[in-house]
Parts: sequence; C-alpha cells; structure tokens
Amino acid sequence: MFRLILAALAFNAVLALPALSVEIGDDGLHKQDWFSITFRDIAEDIEEAAAEGKRLAIVYEQRGCIYCRKLHEELLADPEVRDFIKAHFKVVQYNMFGDEEVTDLDGEVLTEKTAARKWGYVFTPTIVFLPEELPEGKSVAEAAVATMPGAFGKWVFLHMFEWVAQKGYENGEHFQKYHARRLAELRAAGRQDVE
Repeated sequence: MFRLILAALAFNAVLALPALSVEIGDDGLHKQDWFSITFRDIAEDIEEAAAEGKRLAIVYEQRGCIYCRKLHEELLADPEVRDFIKAHFKVVQYNMFGDEEVTDLDGEVLTEKTAARKWGYVFTPTIVFLPEELPEGKSVAEAAVATMPGAFGKWVFLHMFEWVAQKGYENGEHFQKYHARRLAELRAAGRQDVE
C-alpha cells in the first residue's frame, strides 16, 4: 500500500510540472522567438549585430536532430544561459539541408546546404561565432573566431559564449583553460550545480 501511495504522489508531481514546449517551424527546426530573422547576408548580419552591441552567432540545425532538441529544451531553456546569449549575441538559425539563400562574407551566394558544405559543417547543432568587424575576402569558415560542433552540457556551452564575448581567442587563454578556471571560480563561489 505504501508503494502505491508513493507511486501516486510521484505521478501527481510529474503532472504538476510545467510542460516544456518549444515551437517547431514548418522547416522542422525548433524555434526561439528571440532568434533573429535576417536576409542571411553575413556581412550585413555582422554589422547589424555590432550596431546592437552584440556578436553574430550562426546556429546550424536539422529536422529531427535530437541534439538540437537538447539545445532548445535544455540549454536555451535555462534562464542563465538564455539571458547571457540574448544580451551578447545576435543568433541566426540555418538549416543544414535548407535552400534559403545565403551570402558568404566573400560575396559568394549559396544555399544554406551548400554553405554548410563549403564551410565544412557536418554536425548539428553547430554554432559559428563571427568576428566583431568584417574581414576582407574571407569565407565564414575562415573568418570564424570559434566553432562549437554539438550540444554540450550547460557549463561548456555557456562558457564558450562567455569566452567569445570576452575575446578569449585573442588573449591567449585557450578555451579549455578558460572553462576549467570558470568552473573553479563557480565552485569557490558555492555553486552547487557545477558539474
């Protein structure tokens, strides 16, 4: 009888949890209402991001990607992660197999899928971080200051965005060392949720 009562309580507790729902668009990709909709001209997107005091990040996803679902339902659902990204980055979503037109930094006009091939992106999600200023004559892959292939745990994910926002790629501190230092700082500050 005791087990039956515990099972009933557990079932009711699950029902009481808020349902996490992320909209899925006609293209089969999960959507965030704060992602930017642009003409996919990378140079213009970098300039617009800079005008907003932000950096441009492109996220490549695909229909049915379980890691993309994790990106949206776990990582971007975390207010600490989401709020940092929204404050510091203009995020534009691309479809790994999409046909929307893209204008690369070198001026070449491609589709989302041919751009993914040109730039060498094969995993979803892949997040590409672009420089603050327009590079001359380079493609996105050549100009990127960092690329994150995959959906990692909260701290790796958030720390990569922090590292890029702080221009860690310029100061000589490798991302892995930055990540280890930030984890140590969080633990020293008493954070209990640090893995």
